[in-house]
Amino acid sequence: MKNRLRVLRAERDWSQAELAERLGVSRQTINSIETEKYDPSLPLAFALARLFERRIEDVFFPLEAHEQTERKP
Repeated sequence: MKNRLRVLRAERDWSQAELAERLGVSRQTINSIETEKYDPSLPLAFALARLFERRIEDVFFPLEAHEQTERKP
């Protein structure tokens, strides 16, 4: 699964540690999600979407959708 977490975090000028604290998770968890080594649980994914005031689909999307977007001219 792909995500826009790093971009959304940067838009708010939050460090990984700041975001982790707001969510009650570790900085390592945020890093693992951003580097796509870990897919968050549904409750955490929804918490992230709420925190950034976005729909969950605006934060997380399937790999196939990302590949199609990159291929468009």
